[in-house]
Amino acid sequence: MPVWRYMEMCLTHPEHGYYVSRDPLGREGDFTTAPEVSQMFGELLGLWAASVWKAIGSPSVFRLIELGPGRGTMMADALRALRVLPPLYQALSIHLVEINPVLREKQKATLSNVRNLAWHKHIDEVPNGPGVILANEYFDVLPIHQMVKRETGWHERTVELDSHGKLVFGAAPEPTPRFEVLLPPLVRAAPVGAVFEWRPDAEIMRLATRVREQNGAALIIDYGHLRSDAGDTFQAIAHHHFTDPLQNPGEADVTAHVDFQALVRAAEDLGARVHGPVPQGDFLKRLGIETRAVGLMAKATPEVSEDISGALKRLVGGGRGGMGSMFKVLAISEPHLISLAGFADEEPAEKDQPE
Repeated sequence: MPVWRYMEMCLTHPEHGYYVSRDPLGREGDFTTAPEVSQMFGELLGLWAASVWKAIGSPSVFRLIELGPGRGTMMADALRALRVLPPLYQALSIHLVEINPVLREKQKATLSNVRNLAWHKHIDEVPNGPGVILANEYFDVLPIHQMVKRETGWHERTVELDSHGKLVFGAAPEPTPRFEVLLPPLVRAAPVGAVFEWRPDAEIMRLATRVREQNGAALIIDYGHLRSDAGDTFQAIAHHHFTDPLQNPGEADVTAHVDFQALVRAAEDLGARVHGPVPQGDFLKRLGIETRAVGLMAKATPEVSEDISGALKRLVGGGRGGMGSMFKVLAISEPHLISLAGFADEEPAEKDQPE
């Protein structure tokens, strides 16, 4: 089967899929996301949503939508920050897009005191209206197509069984006709044996269409690269360690890096305005995370202050364990929102290689 189908089944198979059968987060799970690192992350995203609400004229109904909301931690932190703005808090209608029944129950517990709260299996089910869409570590789990370059052209990469019954990578016998015509020049020039990954534009197109037509903005935070390029980033994580994505299907989180250039191109083609992408560390600093950390530490014990300092370093720092440079932040908005908090419009995104 193609890699995209294998990835889709590993994650969303109705009985054995990774994301429909467990809570993968935290120390007892397989990975930790930014909202689990510190309350500061969700609080700042809540205040970012408030800045969008003000920028679009403070509508009386404002939909705050989160895609793949985990345990509800980020939304809870965002809502706590938004309580300081009663007119906005009264206008909020909360929508969580979640397919995992285990996580839905945890979200219900975390957000038990929240009014105007609804769950959906897909963003298309969310009622129309202005708002903000938050997508933290959402796009990296959308299935990817992998193409392998051979002398005969680009072949779809597959997952097959070898003679011993073991899962291995293979390739479709025939090349995909005229696939190279669709590629950026950098990828077109890749050597034989190179792997190129791409995701269908359907999801980013849904977000871009919604914010363009309904008013508001979407914020996408994920790990990935700023420029479309060749490279194999298909990976699996179990118990906080990388593992073979072909071992134990359905028992590990399988992901691939996000191609931000592809997201930008698709959003702009639909007439949405693009802001960024920028490194997560820069984005959070512009929103005031360092000031917030100082404020929290001033009221905390030395032990808790050390934890806050460590969380700050992890969220904005680079290097091993740091999320500040590997994770990128991209916003898309309706065309008349010329500037958004956290983005420096005069600073074009630098080019980099896939990580």
